[in-house]
Amino acid sequence: MLAPMLDVKAVACLADNYAYLVRVPGAREAVVVDPSEALPVQEAAARAGVAIVGVLATHHHGDHTGGNEALAAARPGLRVFGHDSDKGRLAAQTDGVGDGDEVSIAGLRFVARHVPGHTLGAVAWCVADVVFSGDTLFLGGCGRLFEGTPAMLHASLGTFAALAPKTRVLCGHEYTLANLAFAAHVEPRNAAVRERIAAARGARARGEPTVGTIADELATNPFLRPSSPEARAHLGLVGARDVDVVAALRREKDGFRAPPG
Repeated sequence: MLAPMLDVKAVACLADNYAYLVRVPGAREAVVVDPSEALPVQEAAARAGVAIVGVLATHHHGDHTGGNEALAAARPGLRVFGHDSDKGRLAAQTDGVGDGDEVSIAGLRFVARHVPGHTLGAVAWCVADVVFSGDTLFLGGCGRLFEGTPAMLHASLGTFAALAPKTRVLCGHEYTLANLAFAAHVEPRNAAVRERIAAARGARARGEPTVGTIADELATNPFLRPSSPEARAHLGLVGARDVDVVAALRREKDGFRAPPG
């Protein structure tokens, strides 16, 4: 169980995606966040003995919505939630949400936070002590700017940074070790990064998803640490605005290749 107040199961999909099956502990109904594929999610639901009654999409990309239509076909009336601006491009979407809207389903109350940057319609879903961050915030990193601007991304990262430190971050891909390699490149003297790399390697060796909290991100994720003197010196942007540091980090990360080992 990835969160103590919920029953959350990570479902591996495609090459490195995660969908999440979410329910009240012991409940017979569940929702799924970002079903990249239908079959792995349906198999996980069958093993748990639950019916999928809703889909929460973090954004419209096919590697997060590829299972939507099959799930909707298997359960007529299935509700699929995504940002208002994604209507027409998010597979099988039935309901649109805006920033701060609440969705009550399967005995749970989710709060949608609009976090544009990776895409314009990106949504983070907050419930209990968890945030499903999609591809806007990764463990140790953030998503590429496919549609948004650096200013949008910087503001969205601020939305995550303002969450309670104990909030667990459940993101869309298993990119953690690659992200932390970049973090170590940017802040080589950050001991918290080295400790987190060791923990992430251990989790992956055990075949487990990497995990983290907002507190972990504030200590190790360079995109949430634009005021870091070491990061600024690395970039040659000692006196720059935070948003310009975030933009420069994203540009460098786009071409970064982690060293082997």
